[in-house]
Amino acid sequence: MTTLSADAAGSFEIGGDLRVTRLGYGTMQLTGPGVWGEPRDPAAAVAVLRRAVELGVTFFDTADSYGPYVAEPLLHRALAPYSDEIVIATKAGFTRQGPNQWTPVGRPAYLRQQTEMSLRILGVERIDLQQLHRIDPDVPIEDQIGELKAMQDEGKIRHIGLSEVSVEEVEAASKVARIASVQNLFNLSRRTAEPLLDYATANGIAFIPWFPLATGKLAAAGGPLAQLAAKHSATPSQLALAWLLRRSPAMLPIPGTSSIQHLEENIGATGIELSDEEFAELSQSV
Repeated sequence: MTTLSADAAGSFEIGGDLRVTRLGYGTMQLTGPGVWGEPRDPAAAVAVLRRAVELGVTFFDTADSYGPYVAEPLLHRALAPYSDEIVIATKAGFTRQGPNQWTPVGRPAYLRQQTEMSLRILGVERIDLQQLHRIDPDVPIEDQIGELKAMQDEGKIRHIGLSEVSVEEVEAASKVARIASVQNLFNLSRRTAEPLLDYATANGIAFIPWFPLATGKLAAAGGPLAQLAAKHSATPSQLALAWLLRRSPAMLPIPGTSSIQHLEENIGATGIELSDEEFAELSQSV
């Protein structure tokens, strides 16, 4: 019987010195509907997080705006005191006005406040990876990244990342501080961020795809994903994760779920080996 373990996905060093399992876990789905409020069963959310650690996951992605102030406290409740292997990436730069409502705010004072809040809520002295959740179009990017860089210099942030950005924006931000990661929408059926992925891969930047399990019409009966899934005795979602992990060594998928069964299914994707022909077939399927 094959042992489930995220270790089978291999590892990546964020910023060149922060080693994580390449298959991580995203906490957005641990909140209420619309990423707003508490989950229906907080104890179950804690159990999922602890099971993820048992399965070898070391990379956890969260944000102050998930809830807001729901996902970070759940991480602390489930995993603190943290082992040396656990890496927590969080974010700042989004405000919430209700379910499914998100407004970017990148004023330096706000970014500092939210970073300080995350430090306190997570119960850490330094944030492993602090990501600018969105670039605020009303604030110069130099000011936004500059404040994160200032906190990095103060020892409050280890590495700086960006979310939903272009190659040009990464290059602009890199003039102010070293960018260790980017997080954009990317999956087998939606690959508009491919130029950014290639840039990240070439420059040793972690690429964290959010919404990684979307398969669209590819998983329909008779479709390429469904056919290969049947061949591997796997689910279409597992094949989609296997494709992501094969696509680039810098790829760090963070599928989220509130179900232990679904979590274990996701981890099972690390045991799927796509042949060159299968990878090419899926890559050409959109």
